Amino acid sequence: MVLRGWLGWLSGLAALVVLVLGIRFAGEGQPGRVDGRIQDTVYGVEPPWRYAARGLDALGEPLGAAVLIGAVVTGCLLLRRPRAAVFAVLGVGLPVLAATLLKHLVGRTIHGDNPSYPSGHTAFLTALALVLALTAAGGRARPLPVLAAVAAAGAAMAWAQVALGAHYATDTLAGGCTALALAPATGWLVDRAADRLAGRPAPDGVT
Repeated sequence: MVLRGWLGWLSGLAALVVLVLGIRFAGEGQPGRVDGRIQDTVYGVEPPWRYAARGLDALGEPLGAAVLIGAVVTGCLLLRRPRAAVFAVLGVGLPVLAATLLKHLVGRTIHGDNPSYPSGHTAFLTALALVLALTAAGGRARPLPVLAAVAAAGAAMAWAQVALGAHYATDTLAGGCTALALAPATGWLVDRAADRLAGRPAPDGVT
């Protein structure tokens, strides 16, 4: 994977968003102005939309996430793409780990003392969509299809988290940006490490 051009800019911009919002909401336990407006519109959806929100939320829970990652890794191995399997694990795992650490560092809370910033669920699904899109594209990743897949996955999980009252809207934005900041860099590192071990020049994409 080539970490330059639009992917490099995307990672840098996403990291900046996480930093700025983290500073803005550090130590707070209430929604911001934009959060409040979005909550008024989205929170407390009724069935069948509530069932859809719960289904999406389940994908980011440990069991659901393990099943999804397991399926992706199995598919990569069956296609004889071990490097892509490693990228799937690390490209999703590192953003989720970072989101968990940031929760304790930023200290924003919801519903009492529940850490909320950033949303690990949104980081998970956004990272998974990005990993799948970049892996499918290889060295020919184009911005529009990749960003469309990422935006759809991230927006769906963000809606679910706000609708269920698990996160503020800005938490979900930061969660998605955490994935965008780390997943491309992870893919670049996986490529470089794998090619160094193999003793050959690195290709342009995760294989």
